[in-house]
Amino acid sequence: MTFDKPATSARYELTALVIAIIFGCATQVLAAEDIANATASSTDTAASEAEQWGIHGQLTNITMKHSDFNAAYSGANSLSPSGPTEETTDMTFFIGHRLWHGAEMWVNPELDQGFGFNNTLGMAGFPSGGAYKVGKDTPYLRLPRAFVRQVFNLGGEEEKVEAGANQLSNVNTANNVTLTIGKFAVPDIFDTNAYAHDPRADFLNWSIVDGGAFDYAADPWGYTYGAAAEWKRDWWTLRSGFFELSAIPNGKITNISFNKNSLVVEGEGRYQWRNHPGKIKFTVFEDHGAIASYQDAVNLAQQTGSTPDVSQVRKLTTKPGFVANLEQEVGADLGVFARYSIDDGSKEAYEFSDISKSLSAGLSLKGTSWGRTDDTVGAAFAVNRISGSAQQYFAKGGMGILIGDGNLNYASEQIFETYYALHPSAHITATLDFQRAVNPAYNQDRGPVSIIGLRVHAEF
Repeated sequence: MTFDKPATSARYELTALVIAIIFGCATQVLAAEDIANATASSTDTAASEAEQWGIHGQLTNITMKHSDFNAAYSGANSLSPSGPTEETTDMTFFIGHRLWHGAEMWVNPELDQGFGFNNTLGMAGFPSGGAYKVGKDTPYLRLPRAFVRQVFNLGGEEEKVEAGANQLSNVNTANNVTLTIGKFAVPDIFDTNAYAHDPRADFLNWSIVDGGAFDYAADPWGYTYGAAAEWKRDWWTLRSGFFELSAIPNGKITNISFNKNSLVVEGEGRYQWRNHPGKIKFTVFEDHGAIASYQDAVNLAQQTGSTPDVSQVRKLTTKPGFVANLEQEVGADLGVFARYSIDDGSKEAYEFSDISKSLSAGLSLKGTSWGRTDDTVGAAFAVNRISGSAQQYFAKGGMGILIGDGNLNYASEQIFETYYALHPSAHITATLDFQRAVNPAYNQDRGPVSIIGLRVHAEF
């Protein structure tokens, strides 16, 4: 996939598409008033049964250790050839209140503690979804989410919404428009997948739980400010969102400003295959900010006799990308998934990871056949790549968001992950996870490395 069209033209087209989706949602919302009047008694009953308050919580600890491995050299962003055991712990409260009919407000205060390997450095497909790009030895408090969600029912079959984290119990119609505004994570709404998306419950590797090249807006913890609209009809859903980028790549977001921003549009289709449900999603995104070209960094380094540094050549531009996402149930207990993602690899990674192309796929199997209905086994692989200009940049000693060995003998980063999630009770899960990474950080001169992890997760 290439991006030959001028960035400004592409951005105008994507912006127009976002506006069209929002206009379509607004039109449907206005039509909802007539539907509501025609079904007043049903709506009144649903409203009386709707949950008014919700308080939930979770506690997750992930402990990881990787094997010693051969390394011809190491750089500032390298995975240590003989690193210590690392662990992360996070405890979150999900507190919600129904503001009025169809509207919910949620806040998620959270306590975090711990580190990923090498302060979350050393692999493009980082192995721990519980590790943020910042860490502390002692617990610290933050507020990752604070948002309002409004659902406008547009008719169709009534669907029961079960109570859960960031979701009050309710009854919605199959056709609806949902608006979300505030602080939350872009993957809360976009690029979701039933089998590979939640590092507290399924896979742990970053390039398996998300599209590896989906360079979505996020602070170092993975959250940002923005708004999203979702228009759900029958077998399809159309989504769009507008979000704040960090002021500098991978930087903290300290105030609300959309001078640097990201547009996201996603189409989802739902279908049946041999009487088993499936979904396919196509996501297009475009980041707009001060983003460096790898080639510009290399050219400047050649002129000055220095090491390439993307921070010296950033300029206002756009960076587009695309994700295709499939989930398919193939049996009562078995599901499969696949993702392919690509972005403009000539430019630096801005928020997520140093990946310009990624392919991942895998399966998830419930333990019914061996008498453990609530247990799950998962297995998946990911293959990550970077562009030729990125290869040149890192080979000359450049540093990225997660990688930078000071040199590079390039090959694709290849990751295999498998896990067994044991459910001793309804509210506790213990997961044993194993990963094997070949060419970590795209470097044939380092690795391969094996990683074992233990995740303990509790919900209350």
